Amino acid sequence: MLRQDHNAFDEYKVLDTVLLGHEELWKIGQEKDALYAKPDFSDADGIRVSELEEKFAEMDGWNAESDAAMLLSGLGIKEELHQKKMQDIGGKEKVKVLLAQALFGKPDNLLLDEPTNDLDLETVRWLENYLANFDNTLLVVSHDRHFLDTICTHIVDIDYGKVQLFAGNYTFWYQSSQLALRQQQSQNKKAEEKKKELQEFIQRFSANVAKSKQATSRRKMLDKLNVEEILPSTRRYSGIIFTPERETGNTILNVKGLVKHAEDGELLLNDISFTVEKDEKVVFLSRNPLVTTALLEILAENQKPDSGSFNWGVTITTAYLPMENSHFFESKQTLVEWLSMYSADTSEAFLRGYLGKMLFSGEDIYKKVNVLSGGEKMRCMIARMMLRNANVMLLDNPTNHLDLETIQAFNNTLAAFPGNILMSSHDHEFINTVCNRVIEITPNGIIDKLMSYDDYVSDENIANLRAEMYNE
Repeated sequence: MLRQDHNAFDEYKVLDTVLLGHEELWKIGQEKDALYAKPDFSDADGIRVSELEEKFAEMDGWNAESDAAMLLSGLGIKEELHQKKMQDIGGKEKVKVLLAQALFGKPDNLLLDEPTNDLDLETVRWLENYLANFDNTLLVVSHDRHFLDTICTHIVDIDYGKVQLFAGNYTFWYQSSQLALRQQQSQNKKAEEKKKELQEFIQRFSANVAKSKQATSRRKMLDKLNVEEILPSTRRYSGIIFTPERETGNTILNVKGLVKHAEDGELLLNDISFTVEKDEKVVFLSRNPLVTTALLEILAENQKPDSGSFNWGVTITTAYLPMENSHFFESKQTLVEWLSMYSADTSEAFLRGYLGKMLFSGEDIYKKVNVLSGGEKMRCMIARMMLRNANVMLLDNPTNHLDLETIQAFNNTLAAFPGNILMSSHDHEFINTVCNRVIEITPNGIIDKLMSYDDYVSDENIANLRAEMYNE
């Protein structure tokens, strides 16, 4: 399983922490090494060692270190870190090492709780490919829809006080439950018409999974699916609605020669220039998340660049969703008092409407903001954005801390948003369905392409260019 205690292996080397993922192999290796190290090695020790060597070979123990090193490299842990102690590496690296530990030894059953948290997009792609080819049983909890669609053949839905297993991936479950909800709301439809509509939906989806690595088994599952099994979900989706007060003009944003250093002197932005045109929805990528945050903080006018300039068009109003929001929630105000600070209309009835859209109902609106969970804080920040009536959205990792239902609602709204969007994200599906332009900031300049994210990551010429820009 993917362990959640990031400090449990602080005294072990990184490579040894991975090897500990196969406990039996590790114990055999430790016992074998201890026997060989004995100064008074006896005949009985020799017999025991030969037994251990046989088991060690059967478990492919002689390739264990190289296999563990390959897992670490695939997850982005550089070779120079492999012999360091866990206590001497960063938090994000620890998460990757513990993930390698869970994967090591090809377990019969693999349990992963939010495995994509703290992973960059490239590492998530590697993990998707690894797990899509994993032959044994995988149970996973995740809020990453693209990840679920890539690796899952079944969805376990906990609803109606029951646990139900459905064939198909997340998108199939979501679309079928939404179809069932629409049918439930349409009282005039006859039962036979409903059944036919569901069957046609299943057939269409079955055809679409032909591209999947698990196509054959998944299609068989869908073919056996009984339409009576498909029920509308009882989950509630946030009512996220952005209504720009005015349309954007032709001039959106011009950025020229931005330079920014971190507090420790690290160069984050080096002479960055670009122009954003009308109707463009841009995702900013970087292997260093501090880079994209610095850029969005500058564009939101929360930080100043060391040099360079940027200019918004005269028609532009912006709304910003920062990645770090804890400083907004340090007071003991109630939710309704907190939201009133960002609204021209401060009446409780008006504000209750916005909080209700974000699933805060009844007495919830009198909850103190300093006790809110991470997800509740994000929903408050989205409500704050809705009040801005802006025509340009600035979003720094907008899916962080959000549940799947809010992510889906947010995604649907942004895909249809009539203004401009400038964002960073680690959510493949979110980027691909919202953005039509990719700007990747590398140590040696930017890669700027007007295309979908799927096209960007699958283009071999871009992959070669990225390798050059990162000096690989």
